Amino acid sequence: MPATKHKSGFVNLIGNPNVGKSTLMNALVGERLSIVTSKAQTTRHRIMGIVNGDDYQIVYCDTPGILKPKYRLQQSMMDFVDAAIGDADVILYVTDTVEKPDKNDEYVARLSVVTCPVVLVINKIDKSDQETVAQLAAWWRERLPKADIFAASALEKFNVEQIFARIRELLPDSPPWYDKDVFTDRSLRFFASEIIREKILENYDKEIPYCSEVVIEEFRESEERYDIRAVINVMRESQKGIIIGRGGAALKRTATVARIDMEHFFEKKVFLTVYVKVEENWRDDRRMLRRFGYIQD
Repeated sequence: MPATKHKSGFVNLIGNPNVGKSTLMNALVGERLSIVTSKAQTTRHRIMGIVNGDDYQIVYCDTPGILKPKYRLQQSMMDFVDAAIGDADVILYVTDTVEKPDKNDEYVARLSVVTCPVVLVINKIDKSDQETVAQLAAWWRERLPKADIFAASALEKFNVEQIFARIRELLPDSPPWYDKDVFTDRSLRFFASEIIREKILENYDKEIPYCSEVVIEEFRESEERYDIRAVINVMRESQKGIIIGRGGAALKRTATVARIDMEHFFEKKVFLTVYVKVEENWRDDRRMLRRFGYIQD
């Protein structure tokens, strides 16, 4: 009998902020790889999650939410989105039942002319009704007639298996891109910084999360634990004071919940030390953005 063909490819998730891209990717991958909060702009990097089977390998790439850039950091984030559209084997476009479907319409126009398959997911149907979902599906079918359209709830994992099955069918014949025991291209150091950034998003209001960037300055592994030293970079002294809080209470709380999450994610004890540093205007500083991994050149 002939050997079974192997399928492999890059499935890139794009869409507007807060539609549930990260929640959907985590559901599809089965690992908690991307930050999931109720705040916009939670994903800043392209994050890969890899799913392996005997005859397939799916490389999922979560991307930042589409927005109109106001500073260099956001422009770098949109560069990740543009690259994701250009190098995908399958595009997974995520919308939901809440946003206006024609938001950032220029990206929808680009999807109508791409040569790779497009799977469109109308997420958050648990927050809507059947008639509204049907109307949205009809609207999208008119705009993207070649796309496969799924109504889903990533949070409730409704229709996730059907989306996964269709993606497998659409993958090109190819050997695996990564070793079969790899589940992400990102390092443990990267996920440590993302976990701390998630806690900043959850525990601080207004501009604080969007003016903060986490750098892991030390990441050492021993037999018993990980020793991690992290720095939270902010743009102003006033922001540093808010992050630290009265008597250091706010920073201690953030570090504690981050450490607990790290221990769950790494399945090992963690000793975490967190400092706060002011880097004025880092979001528009090309040198700092390169250091933080947003610019690769």
